[in-house]
Amino acid sequence: MTGIFKQKNPANILVLLVFGVLIKLPMFRHPHQVAGKPEDGFLYKGILDFFAPTAAANPMLYPLLAFTLLFLQAVMLTRFINNQRMMSKPTYFPGMAYMLITSLLPEWNYFSAPLLVNTILLFVLSALFRTYNQPNAKGAIFNIGLALGVASFIFFPSLTFTIWILLALAVMRPFRLNEWVLCLAGITTPFYFYAVYLFIDDKWSWQNLLPYFSVSLPVVKQSLWLAGSAFLLAAPFLMGGYYVQDSLRKMLIQVRKGWSLLLLYLLGAVFIPFVNNTSGFENWIMAAIPFAAFHACTYFYSTLRILPVILFWATVAFILGYQYAGPGW
Repeated sequence: MTGIFKQKNPANILVLLVFGVLIKLPMFRHPHQVAGKPEDGFLYKGILDFFAPTAAANPMLYPLLAFTLLFLQAVMLTRFINNQRMMSKPTYFPGMAYMLITSLLPEWNYFSAPLLVNTILLFVLSALFRTYNQPNAKGAIFNIGLALGVASFIFFPSLTFTIWILLALAVMRPFRLNEWVLCLAGITTPFYFYAVYLFIDDKWSWQNLLPYFSVSLPVVKQSLWLAGSAFLLAAPFLMGGYYVQDSLRKMLIQVRKGWSLLLLYLLGAVFIPFVNNTSGFENWIMAAIPFAAFHACTYFYSTLRILPVILFWATVAFILGYQYAGPGW
């Protein structure tokens, strides 16, 4: 299987689709019923209200939407890494790794606000990379801020990625105060128009404009299955980080900066569960994108040919054990 995904073959999209369906089959056999949470934005709640009548008649709707988003994000991540030459050769390992990683925890296969925001953050990541060496990137920088502003109306804690975007601009471009201000203007633009709407509709209040925001330690229920998932996330990530570091001297400058963006992305995503935390792991899925990128390097750059095969089948075996012999999905 790793040999198939190592090649850049258009047919691998179909293989990735079939692989994703098989590895995530329990999400269709036991559909999860979605419910809104306090930290969810009004746009996400509006989406749930829109789909509620259909979901009540057809429980498969939300699993289908969740799988569509996961598959789309896997393809987007693969194209980003291949198009920007983040690895020495084009490969489908990023998409494969993303489908594997998101199968390590059942909550990462639920239709949720963080899952929707992941798609927007992939767009932001790609746009940030393209600003490198662009003489006039003001339009792109404003759009980046605007995208994050819209994302915060889907999942409010995603607003903390503002720090990541500003740090990413500092990595990709020389410091220009007007660009940073323009980015912040893009982030605040949706809030401005929403405030106008609230005022006209006579619903104005700071609470309606800015939802509840708190920072505290996440509540995590310990288990051996959770420890296994954490190990299969951390070990390939550390190996991938080593391989990236070992290959840096062979990379172009913009590619080195691209890996810095992904590392900063991961640091920002790890902070998300501390904001308006819940007992579940839905919010943690925002770390899956950078994890998948580094996992892909483990599969691609490993000098021991047997290592990717062992890692792949060990992860698949653990996922199947979790689904059918463990607590299940």
